[in-house]
Amino acid sequence: MTKIKLNEYERTVEKDLIRGKFHPVSSMEFESIARAITQRKKDAVLNIRINNQDLKQLKLKAKKLGVPYQTFISEILRRFAA
Repeated sequence: MTKIKLNEYERTVEKDLIRGKFHPVSSMEFESIARAITQRKKDAVLNIRINNQDLKQLKLKAKKLGVPYQTFISEILRRFAA
């Protein structure tokens, strides 16, 4: 059997799972979550040119939020487009 190497976050999740910190959700809630994931599926590529300072500011804000900057930019576009 192959042993999988987990990173620190994955080990924390595994320990929490063993301790019973996670619990099942209703089928209705599960379907709602699955729908949300499907709606946010990224299936297009966009290449744009922006001002270097704007990009630096976006990267700083994304870092403060603890998310990758491309994900942050994608979320901004999604919210603006909605």
